Amino acid sequence: MNLNNRDFLQESDFSAIELQGLLDLAVLLKAEKKSGSERQRLTGKHLALIFEKTSTRTRIAFELAMKDQGGHSTLLDPASSQIGHKESIADTARVLDRWFDGIEYRGADHATVLALAEFSSVPVFNGLTDRWHPTQMLADFLTMQEHAPDTGSLRYAYVGDARYNMGNSLLMMGAIMGSDVRIVAPAVLWPDQEIQDAAQARAAQSGAILTLTENVEEGLAGVDFVHTDVWVSMGEAKEVWDERVSLLRPYRVDSALMAHANHAKFMHCLPAYHDQNTAIGRQIAQQFGLLDGVEVTDDVFESPSSIVFDQAENRMHTIKALLVATLEN
Repeated sequence: MNLNNRDFLQESDFSAIELQGLLDLAVLLKAEKKSGSERQRLTGKHLALIFEKTSTRTRIAFELAMKDQGGHSTLLDPASSQIGHKESIADTARVLDRWFDGIEYRGADHATVLALAEFSSVPVFNGLTDRWHPTQMLADFLTMQEHAPDTGSLRYAYVGDARYNMGNSLLMMGAIMGSDVRIVAPAVLWPDQEIQDAAQARAAQSGAILTLTENVEEGLAGVDFVHTDVWVSMGEAKEVWDERVSLLRPYRVDSALMAHANHAKFMHCLPAYHDQNTAIGRQIAQQFGLLDGVEVTDDVFESPSSIVFDQAENRMHTIKALLVATLEN
């Protein structure tokens, strides 16, 4: 596998062999870190981190991955850069690629990360856009492979608003990797038809099974993993909560919903409104009477079936694999 100098913008740019190669490399690098035998492969490398959206896991994962591997990272956020305000994306890309060996971008518009890649000669990494979340997919698939009950194709469901990055990416990544993927949501919250068609085309090559259904019992039957995400994404107006809660209340991941699955593990890309210990979680819980959790109940989130913190840890190991695969000389 040779991914040197490749951009990582969306899952559909890669083959199943390439994506599995990244996961296998992550297994190796994770084992090295755990054993204290990690070899630095990115000494002298410099990574620009552009964060238009706030982040905990993505930012820290990139920073730690570079540091562990002997490289350096520089943060550019809206408070400390002129990106998109006084300097265009194209000009920013052409400046940064003179100084840095790679550029990471996390923001709203997928067109922005595409423009960075177009005008830069160094690898560009998508840390999240409104359309795709490919670095999260690496972590999710590594976590599922670690916990899968057998070595066959993965069987998982995504429950909730599937129109944005997590629903799109879980559908596409599963299509590429030959998985049994279920999107369980009201039809108005499914990925758009263009993405469905592209995923079906990849599924025809891989043998993946893609199911989009409004029926919870049908969608969860036999799956080994249940994914969800917050019901209102970063940047959306708070006024959409009324409509979203009305649509998704029947799809809240609680113990009754999990009972439809095959002793499934619960997954969430975080942050999660599973209790009232955050300002937004408390506000939404009290406003809509979801006192034991919004998109997921606290008893599911804190149960032995929950592997959300394994998933969060694997963000760093898989991002490290991506950086090594693309930046190592």
